[in-house]
Amino acid sequence: MRRPGVDLVRHPASATELVLLAHGGEEQSHADPSLWRPALLRMWPFAQAARSVAPNSAIGFLRYRFRGWNDDGDAAADLRTVLDELPPVISRVLLIGHSMGGRAVVAAGDHPRVAGVLALAPWLPRDEPLVALRPPVTFVHGTDDTITAPAGTTAYAQRLRAAGVEVTTYSLAGEGHAMLRRAKDWDRLVAEFVGGVPAGGCDEHWPTVRDQALSAVGEIVKARLRLPVKERFRAG
Repeated sequence: MRRPGVDLVRHPASATELVLLAHGGEEQSHADPSLWRPALLRMWPFAQAARSVAPNSAIGFLRYRFRGWNDDGDAAADLRTVLDELPPVISRVLLIGHSMGGRAVVAAGDHPRVAGVLALAPWLPRDEPLVALRPPVTFVHGTDDTITAPAGTTAYAQRLRAAGVEVTTYSLAGEGHAMLRRAKDWDRLVAEFVGGVPAGGCDEHWPTVRDQALSAVGEIVKARLRLPVKERFRAG
């Protein structure tokens, strides 16, 4: 039986904090979420960005049981299981999720171990249950995303604010769902979140920049080679 877990690319002996990255997936699929799928590889530069500002933290990738968000076992349930079963020495977990992973980190973001949530182009359906997230909470979406809806992210952030939760949102002009056109901006936002840099205004709109897709692919390859999986933790 498949079990959810974490693939660690960094684990200092003294680490009490874990930066946990959750990648995108599919609406319905029981296929194996392969280590070499583009959705997971895209997260690798974020692990490198996290390492640059938090050298004493553990850094890992959430591994789901299934590739899809399924009625009989979704990514949020896998994330909660992992958070429940992490070694006791890990007292703080920073969650960073993209797409389906963004939905997962929001849904599980009220777990006692969670110390912050960063959702990148999250998949937040209109009827998504409201979760009592604790700051820092940051949502980022590209204006040209046609896979997950920027309007859904905005609406969820507004619901959180109405409930008294502080949320920072960024809108990246000209960016699509793959987060390749403005790769440096995504890296910067991840580094600032992990490093505890105070967020910007309530809603920030960043102007269009030159397309960085080609160089972004190269950075993904380099990050994947520089940060091999060194240790695996499986729940249960």
